Amino acid sequence: MTNVFVYGTLKQGQPNHRYMTDGSKGKGKYCGKGCTDEKFPLVIASEHNIPFLLNVPGSGHKIAGEIYLVDDQLLQFLDEFESCPKIYQRSPARIRVVEWEDKDNTLGVKPSGDGMLTCFLYSTTTYEREWLKLPYYNNYDAFGVQGQPKYIPRESR
Repeated sequence: MTNVFVYGTLKQGQPNHRYMTDGSKGKGKYCGKGCTDEKFPLVIASEHNIPFLLNVPGSGHKIAGEIYLVDDQLLQFLDEFESCPKIYQRSPARIRVVEWEDKDNTLGVKPSGDGMLTCFLYSTTTYEREWLKLPYYNNYDAFGVQGQPKYIPRESR
């Protein structure tokens, strides 16, 4: 099982969340909420209003998201879903845990004493340079909350 941090359409209440927990693409277990220890630019780009975490550490904001424990099958699906490594690249990142569900440690993974957990996240180095001039967000919502552009789901493209 592998720790994965999601910040976009895979979070609870977002259009693609079903893949994380319905079992159709592998096993995933919600563990809690967190934010990146490092700052990154999170932008909404392309004609489909897709969230992109640009791999520019130290720029932007600490990004809020959710932590999941996933099996190899779901991890492979996520790589395909995120077009890894062509569009997104999966890399380890330190995540500060702000809410942890597994108080009894039944999953066999828990944050360190300082509240940190290493998780994989999907970011991109293959972005258009003008995206660096777009607004940076610390949290993403596909439905246009806080004035963010609304996401266009794959099935509607």
